[in-house]
Amino acid sequence: MSFDPASLQQSWPLPAKPRPVVTFGAGSIVGDAHYPAYNKGGFPIAGLFDPDEAKARKLADEWGVTVYASVAEGAAVENAIFDLATPPSRHAEILKVLPEGSFALIQKPMGSDLGQASEILRICRERNITAAVNFQLRFAPMMLALKDAMAQGWLGEVVDFDAWLALDTPWSLWPFLNGLPRVEIAMHSIHYIDLIRQILGNPLGVHAKTLGHPNHEVAQTRTSAILDYGNRVRCSLSINHDHKFGRKFQACEFRVSGTEGAAYVKLGVNLDYPRGEPDELMIYPKGGSGWVSVPLKGAWFPDAFVGRMANLQRFASGEDKELVSSVEDGWYTMALVEAAYQSSATPATPLAQKPEA
Repeated sequence: MSFDPASLQQSWPLPAKPRPVVTFGAGSIVGDAHYPAYNKGGFPIAGLFDPDEAKARKLADEWGVTVYASVAEGAAVENAIFDLATPPSRHAEILKVLPEGSFALIQKPMGSDLGQASEILRICRERNITAAVNFQLRFAPMMLALKDAMAQGWLGEVVDFDAWLALDTPWSLWPFLNGLPRVEIAMHSIHYIDLIRQILGNPLGVHAKTLGHPNHEVAQTRTSAILDYGNRVRCSLSINHDHKFGRKFQACEFRVSGTEGAAYVKLGVNLDYPRGEPDELMIYPKGGSGWVSVPLKGAWFPDAFVGRMANLQRFASGEDKELVSSVEDGWYTMALVEAAYQSSATPATPLAQKPEA
């Protein structure tokens, strides 16, 4: 059988009868990604609530949806999927107001730290809330295609995973990050850590160092990490958001190598952000003689958000048997993030001292 790149799965099936979506939060991610995706996927948007009424009204007017006067009013919408596009520290208080037995999508990260993630998990269990975490990179067309190629055996056994980012990220676009004690891993590289977990499973542990940059005050913008998968698999991340020296040598890419094939992924949205560049996926398939470009039918933004909501909606209706990135699974991503910060705060193995002459 020959490798057919056009046959790889790149999208998630849509629900037959989509439920209305109620959003908590009116930040830029809602207008830039959530609502364009929901509109594209045919998910009806019922309305939204944000404590900043002017911001809520502006976004609602743009999309022709209702503005709710309170969390409780939004939570009272029947048969809704609740979309928590809220700051991580606010997730728990919103979940406490949602009806028991409801369905929710929680913006990443799943709380500000592992303690909050555990509290979110407890609330969902106690209130019988079926919730997924918005680790939507898993649903990007390039990633769905990559995982389909892996499932078909075109790479063999995956034994190497490299994430390499050298970017000029405009941190000024997100002023709320100023003063936060955890930024780079918790708010950005968490996407890559979560995707790696889906592909390779939970690691044994992590060695990490995350730090800021002398040219600004964002807590961390640079990270190096090694995920320990024992003696068979090597996994490393090199993340630098302060490579401000022109596009020529910037990068945002994964290299995934197997025993019989390999893949290269370019995550274009992060290059020249927010304009971005096209995503790319190339595969060197088992038994092949060269790299093959996979024609992509969409991009991380907004198509991954379509798939993320589609899976939750289909799980709610019984059309999907698995809820991808449930809070039960998302907790482990948060545990890995926590371990990375603990590793960064722990002194490295010191060099031996030279013996006296």
